[in-house]
Amino acid sequence: MLTFYDHDARGTRRSFLRIGGAAALGALGTSLGDLSALGARAGEIPGVLTGKSVIFLFLHGGPSQTETFDPKMDRPEGIRSATGEIATAIPGITFGGTFPQLAARADRMNIVRSFVPGDANHNLKPLVGRDSFGANPGAILARVAGPNHPESGLPTNVVLFPRAVDRTTRPTTKAFGRFDATGLLSSAYAPFDPSQGEGVGDGFKLRIPRERLDDRRHLQALLASVARAHDSSRAAEGVDRLRDQAYRLIEGGLAEAFDLTREDPRVVARYDTAPLVRPDAISRTWKNHDNYVDNAKSLGRLLLLARRLCERGCGFVTVTTNFVWDMHADVNNAPMVEGMRYMAPPLDHALGAFIDDLHARGLEDRILLVACGEMGRTPRINAKGGRDHWGGLGPLLLVGGGYPAGRVIGRSNRDASAPQSEPITSRHLLGTLLHTLFDVGQLRLVTNLSREFTQTMAGYDEIPGLA
Repeated sequence: MLTFYDHDARGTRRSFLRIGGAAALGALGTSLGDLSALGARAGEIPGVLTGKSVIFLFLHGGPSQTETFDPKMDRPEGIRSATGEIATAIPGITFGGTFPQLAARADRMNIVRSFVPGDANHNLKPLVGRDSFGANPGAILARVAGPNHPESGLPTNVVLFPRAVDRTTRPTTKAFGRFDATGLLSSAYAPFDPSQGEGVGDGFKLRIPRERLDDRRHLQALLASVARAHDSSRAAEGVDRLRDQAYRLIEGGLAEAFDLTREDPRVVARYDTAPLVRPDAISRTWKNHDNYVDNAKSLGRLLLLARRLCERGCGFVTVTTNFVWDMHADVNNAPMVEGMRYMAPPLDHALGAFIDDLHARGLEDRILLVACGEMGRTPRINAKGGRDHWGGLGPLLLVGGGYPAGRVIGRSNRDASAPQSEPITSRHLLGTLLHTLFDVGQLRLVTNLSREFTQTMAGYDEIPGLA
């Protein structure tokens, strides 16, 4: 616990800022045991950062390639999209029939129809997996750029679960992998999770006049200089840095960045997905009922919060809702047609609002949004009306990032079971993320960063045909 104090008129010591617990220390990019790990900064290699941000929307459970962006309506029933198709803004290209907002904006995005997730297992690839050496890519950014933005104080790496915007939602499942994994890197670079602990809103509000804060900061700096004269350990230096980061968080308006009530109410309303799927309209036959509800309640606001964070200097934001795209038609999950009624409207609406917002704010070159899951679904619908796990092909959507838009990259075969053109792999996707965030030539020069990142991952190619 790191605590700053003020005194009231009676001389009683009174806490005005307390920073503690996993969530708050995460905002500072560290834990007390990792203070010595915070040595890397982008200033070591000028020009290594591009100044762009990435939002990775992880569609947990594995969405169907056929019912999303590759409907195959010329194939027999049981293979073709169970939800029909809809014409898009790209001539000759159709999407699944439940995505009217995205279809109308297809010329502002890029769709990959030859993306191979790699296996049919529930895990967090391509976000966290073998090709990323077990690390959320945001951890690599935090290692190179520092855990906090030097001006705003915002964490450079954040993960957003439904509880970040709605405390009534269910806890996040971690049974299939950890979104906050750092792999070979120190845990100091793990994503900050505002859904943990007390939350970020109240803990980082300035509760005394700015002048008093400045006085106490000056006094603490003097005391710290005396302490350093007697203690030259790296731990003491780490505490100094932690304290400085805490001040920057306050002065940079951390609480404001995470507070959606500070956003234009009209923008919040445009993102709101809660009215699209009423809880009483979702069958309780499925154990995933509450997850379907939470997805609708939170998805739009999660994407709005992600945009706010990137706009203010956050570099990598992971967004996900609980395990909702696994449409087997079994005891847990709805069949395809019913499941898409629950899942498609929030995704269609939230991404449509995000695309409009990105262009209205002139952020289409600064922010890249990626949306995919850990797998696709089987080319043939099963006997109960669902689709099962499939690693041979999956949907992939990209928005912004400064890339030319309106492209459909790659082709699938006749039943959407495999690529017919060059396969796009997790390495291509990770390469695209790295090229968005870094000058990869400069990244290879970063000291004390494992060769797995500076050489192997930095050698991954971008998605062919995207640039």
